[in-house]
Amino acid sequence: MTDIIIIGGGAAGCMAAVQAARFGKSVVVFEKNERTGRKLRITGKGRCNVTNNSTVEEHMRNIPVNPRFLYSSYSCFDASDTMNFFEDLGVPLKTERGNRVFPVSDRADDIADALFLEMERLGVKLIHKRVSGLITKDGRCCGVTSGNESFLSSSVLIACGGKSYPNTGSDGDGYILAASAGHTITDIKPSLVPMTSPDKYCPEMMGLSLRNVTLNLYDRNEVIYSELGEMLFTHFGVSGPLVLSASSHIRNMQPDRYSLMIDLKPGLTAEQLDLRIQRDFKDNLNRDFTNGIRKLLPSKLIPVAVRLSGISPEQKINGITREQRKKFGELIKAFPVRISGFRPVDEAIITSGGVSVREINPKTMESKLLPGLFFAGEVIDVDAYTGGFNLQIAFSTAYSAAMYM
Repeated sequence: MTDIIIIGGGAAGCMAAVQAARFGKSVVVFEKNERTGRKLRITGKGRCNVTNNSTVEEHMRNIPVNPRFLYSSYSCFDASDTMNFFEDLGVPLKTERGNRVFPVSDRADDIADALFLEMERLGVKLIHKRVSGLITKDGRCCGVTSGNESFLSSSVLIACGGKSYPNTGSDGDGYILAASAGHTITDIKPSLVPMTSPDKYCPEMMGLSLRNVTLNLYDRNEVIYSELGEMLFTHFGVSGPLVLSASSHIRNMQPDRYSLMIDLKPGLTAEQLDLRIQRDFKDNLNRDFTNGIRKLLPSKLIPVAVRLSGISPEQKINGITREQRKKFGELIKAFPVRISGFRPVDEAIITSGGVSVREINPKTMESKLLPGLFFAGEVIDVDAYTGGFNLQIAFSTAYSAAMYM
């Protein structure tokens, strides 16, 4: 018999284990992987965007799904608490563009290892097995089963993630366990995920990485996301940091509803770009159009841009009209990519959807349906944009659950 059983040794599970153990509780963590924090170790391209160094209100503005549910947990443990927690464990942090917080070492392993070592120091027991079911008695959750074995406890915390990155262990087990307790699981969708496009020129430019471009996401005629950064063309459509962030703003994917416009030269106004094009044209007056813009665009992009411009590739530069030049400039400032869907959920960074927040006490993270059962992290129907907000959700909900357990 133990005080607390935690299912999942990821960000939420490890944080909850540490906080509960610090209050003298005996804690057992079930983690089916050989190491804890496997997904945590690859977040932020292996750098781990721990949190966002901003106010609670700013965090809420970056949580499009059920932010009000999180106010109580954030009031107990916010971004500053997370930063203090890891620095107290000997991991110095730094704040970068967009208030994103990373370890100074740029090593996600430092974050995951700090949690693991603190769990070890506090005597948290790790069992590397899959939990197959919940044990209930007299209307209360009082343990778990793993294969033919039973493990009893006063409280059980489900913190085993969503369905994204299943090779890290997040394969949807938490939803199955929650559903077995009678919980509603809202529609599971990918978020922070690459997107597919019907435009045949995307695979034509496969492997082309664009840096310092501005990506604008349109919901029909309205811009709903715009940011400067990096993106990538792939065989299926588009990917990269900007695309992943844009995907989290799409709440109801429908064909022909969403589209992207890429400003390939965001540092130049339309007028400045036109002057730049005129200078390039002046240096290449007797060349074919396709050869006269080689200093303006990446080589993989040139054939596509020429095609979309409507100007013949063999057209001599000196024969291009002012109107054609202006339209070509407009194309560079708003290069179109149609969006047809998301890539599969197992390619997503996080999962949108999960255990309904209506069935969880927001102050304690305890189930309203089955006392003794708690939830934390991605398994709950809350998700955020990129920038450290999703990990903060994991840490805040884990802290609340641990305190009450």
